[in-house]
Amino acid sequence: MPILFRKAMRFGPLVLNFTPKGLSSWGLKIGKWSWNSKTRAHRYDLPGPFSWRSRGRRGGS
Repeated sequence: MPILFRKAMRFGPLVLNFTPKGLSSWGLKIGKWSWNSKTRAHRYDLPGPFSWRSRGRRGGS
C-alpha cells in the first residue's frame, strides 16, 4: 500500500487541498454545507456518521 501525501489549509470558509504536485482543488465549508471545486459536488453533513452529497460532475470534462 503506497503512502499518499495530502494537505488541507483552511482560511475561514475557504479550504485549499494540496498534493505533492501542488494545488489539487479548493472548496467552501459554511456550517454543515460544503462544496468542492474538483467534483463540483455539494455536501451536507447529517447527524451521526451520515452525510448527503449531490452527484456533481463525473469524468474529466
